[in-house]
Amino acid sequence: MASNPLIAGVGMIPFAKPGRSDSYDRMGCEAARRALADAGIPYSAVQQAYVGYVLGSSTSGQQALYPLGLTGIPIINVNNTCATGSTALYLARQAVESGQVEVALALGFEEMRPGALGGGPDGRKPVMEMHARVLHEAVGEQPDVMITGQYFGGAGREYADRYGTRPETFAKIAVKARRHALRNPHAVFREPVSIEQVLASPSIFGPLTRLQCCPPTCGAAAAIVVSPEFARRHSISGVEIAAQVMTTDDAAAFANNSMIRVIGYDMARNAASEAYRRAGIGPEEIDVVELHDCFTTNELLSYEALGLTPEGTAERFVEDNDNTYGGRYVVNPSGGLLSKGHPLGATGLAQCAELVWQLRGQAEDRQVEGARIGLQHNLGLGGACVVTLYRRVAA
Repeated sequence: MASNPLIAGVGMIPFAKPGRSDSYDRMGCEAARRALADAGIPYSAVQQAYVGYVLGSSTSGQQALYPLGLTGIPIINVNNTCATGSTALYLARQAVESGQVEVALALGFEEMRPGALGGGPDGRKPVMEMHARVLHEAVGEQPDVMITGQYFGGAGREYADRYGTRPETFAKIAVKARRHALRNPHAVFREPVSIEQVLASPSIFGPLTRLQCCPPTCGAAAAIVVSPEFARRHSISGVEIAAQVMTTDDAAAFANNSMIRVIGYDMARNAASEAYRRAGIGPEEIDVVELHDCFTTNELLSYEALGLTPEGTAERFVEDNDNTYGGRYVVNPSGGLLSKGHPLGATGLAQCAELVWQLRGQAEDRQVEGARIGLQHNLGLGGACVVTLYRRVAA
């Protein structure tokens, strides 16, 4: 039995396009209900809940969880940009690991609107001033380009200029995402696409085209975190959280006007390095990966930041199919953000659910054979990054 906190159960609802989902609270309630059923425990056993969402009013977490029971437990609402879901999981894991509680619930949901994520002025001082300064210096004024496309497209352009990466390599990542999503009933986009279709879709910025950008999505996912002692008493065989590290930007992110650095490369590298150290696990031992592919450019950069391939070799990694079934790692078997969808607050917990299913051998048609160790990477500009290592526990 593991000595670290365990994921006792996970729950997720199929993701949907904006306008085709239930309300945020109904989605969240259902995801939590499924996680509890998966763990085999009642809501009354939960001692704390951490609920993540980016677009919503304060106490939306209470609105989602009250139908499960008015138990009076602390419900903490969490917003940490696109890393919100894994931040909720991070806090739930901390609460259990510290001994404050034996059972904690992490829940994430988002009810989004069509179109690119807005970032317009609302009368308050804007966030990401330091990031915006680098963006302005590196790519100039691009008022007609969505802001996230500028960040991640600019990072992709910088990488391509440095290493000569071909547009087809970035496009191939989008093709792989759709191919994986075809096997995932929870994914939004399951129609195959070709490299030619990806490259022919409207240009966004740098190497990015529209089919290389994650879509706005609605959805919810949840996880139940328990102590090893609780698991033993209740005969729960969960998946161990072998290590989990959260980072934010350091000074290097804003040095040399590097778009690669400002979009979170160093956060991911630092978090992964420390997670490997704490778990005593090397990247070569990873079997399955769910990483933050908000754009194809970020997936390619993350291969190197997470230590899956040496710096400067990501193109060869893609061309050798080392990111899919039959290669060195299966990356985003769920279809990732690109094809499964990216409901901001739910993404980190959807990644967790996929890895738990993989390590329990319950991923059906997308199962990675013999999966024993999983790596999760959830990133948010502004910034935050959470890297989690999961380990299958022997029965």
